[in-house]
Amino acid sequence: MTEKLLVYFSLIYERVDIIIDMPIHILASEVASQIAAGEVVERPASVVKELLENSLDAGASYVSIKVEAAGQRLIEVADDGIGISLEDLKLVALRHATSKLHDAADLFRIQTLGFRGEALASIGSVSRMTVTSKSRESDMGGQIRVDGGKIEPVKPVGVPQGTLVRVEDLFFNVPARLKFLKTDTTERRQIDELVTRYALAYPKVRFQLIQDKRRSLHTSGSGNQREVLASLYGLEIAQQMQEVLATYDELQVKGFISPISLTRSNRRGIIFFVNGRWVQDTALTTAIVQAYHTLLMVGRYPIAIIFLKFPPEMVDVNVHPAKSEVRFREKDRIFSGIQRAVRRALLAHTPVPGLSPTLASLEQPWDQSMAGKRGVDWMSSIGGDTETPDIDYHADFQQDLESRRVPLLRLIGQIASTYLVAEGPDGLYLIDQHAAHERVLFERFIEQMGEQIPSQQLLEPEAVQLPPADVSLLLKQLPILDRLGFQVEPFGPNTFLVRAIPALLTGLTPSAALRVLVEDFEEDETPLQEEVEVKIIARVCKRAAIKAGEKVSPAEQAALLTDLEACKSPRTCPHGRPTMIHLSVDLLERQFGRRGS
Repeated sequence: MTEKLLVYFSLIYERVDIIIDMPIHILASEVASQIAAGEVVERPASVVKELLENSLDAGASYVSIKVEAAGQRLIEVADDGIGISLEDLKLVALRHATSKLHDAADLFRIQTLGFRGEALASIGSVSRMTVTSKSRESDMGGQIRVDGGKIEPVKPVGVPQGTLVRVEDLFFNVPARLKFLKTDTTERRQIDELVTRYALAYPKVRFQLIQDKRRSLHTSGSGNQREVLASLYGLEIAQQMQEVLATYDELQVKGFISPISLTRSNRRGIIFFVNGRWVQDTALTTAIVQAYHTLLMVGRYPIAIIFLKFPPEMVDVNVHPAKSEVRFREKDRIFSGIQRAVRRALLAHTPVPGLSPTLASLEQPWDQSMAGKRGVDWMSSIGGDTETPDIDYHADFQQDLESRRVPLLRLIGQIASTYLVAEGPDGLYLIDQHAAHERVLFERFIEQMGEQIPSQQLLEPEAVQLPPADVSLLLKQLPILDRLGFQVEPFGPNTFLVRAIPALLTGLTPSAALRVLVEDFEEDETPLQEEVEVKIIARVCKRAAIKAGEKVSPAEQAALLTDLEACKSPRTCPHGRPTMIHLSVDLLERQFGRRGS
């Protein structure tokens, strides 16, 4: 052990000597540019963001984006904005060259998306970039090329008004950066999500996004945000979204929020724009989540697109080169304004329950006919199945959980249209009908995977529209879905046609089945094919299973109990949630004082 420590400390001393002996020197301009570029250009979507924001700052009414090989081969952004003069074109690739900032005081009243003068210089240092532009006042346009930071002279060219930027071979001179990029599917999705957000924030601008010669986004520029919502999320979701509009002194809160029946399993669907700039802020997201407090089940989050507008002096956007992080001067007031505006809009369209289940039970005597009409039925109406929180159950409740099988059970009945009550040879069992049905469906699916899973052809194929960011995920999963009994095929831009679903899921609507496949998919995961299939099966079974609050006939209750007994892992659902709680006879006797406590 002593020898190892001596070796370790000797290595440290050697490293210190190397550092001390290294003379101070000025970095080469190419190295300095690449270091600066690392803060601005993290991935292909970063390039799209900077170029897109430049187009919007130029007053463009039309922006076209073309991407090849997930942005590594080509990113091309064209607009019809005011353009760049020949004289200014010589400066566009120089660091800190900008037309949007003149002195330090301007940093505290920024009204443009870009202002640092770093974007084009950073992009040009890690790619082969060509900028072609013509301003309103110029008779001739110009073109400048930057190859890995080396700027070539401007050439006069004949082009229409506007600007076109081509970025080719991104990161060709920093191959280490390429190794940190995600899969092409993930990088394409990042670009899809980015352009989608800006299309919502700027509905008067016509956007077109083409990825690998496939048009994934096209908006009309009519100015109607709900029309943009429909083109991005589909007509069904767009019709459900509720409008938010409120003003508190200098703060204006506008946007759209989803009803409590439309949720996601993560916060990715919560989007904020501050004075037209897309930002990422944990506190703002928390304000939305708290506005839905007590209305959504645990682990579910809303969809929200919120646009905040207030004087530029109230926000500092000069926090990070990427400009996606900001600081607010009156953070608490902004937080409160968002929460109040969203909560007010939400309650205006949501029936407010009277008494909580606990208070209701104190107010009225229990009656058998009221089973399922309190508490859980209300919870079902606002969000479906409830999640089980992490509870430290009494050891007596769980003493039998180590054994995999369950004994033969005798059905007693159903409580609150959510739980089955059964008697076993060693006590009482409470079964969560949703979790139990999940387990049954999942194991049936798994058993059929060795063969061709039976499909149920639909009488009429159903068209389902998905957001552009989800399309690439679903396209990648189509071969897997075919093996699982789905028949799905592309049907126009961002639309798929469902012709058949697995026979086990005949009670599930095709649109719900398709959306759940991509809704919560982990974009950065690269598991084995078998793992993807199992994950998809578990997800679909969760959506197809009987819900909490759903009344089930005695015959169906008995059949579910029998099916659960036959499962290989009946104690938990595929996601690890318990399907049952066991109350032993010994515990019951102690609770009733028949034995010592």
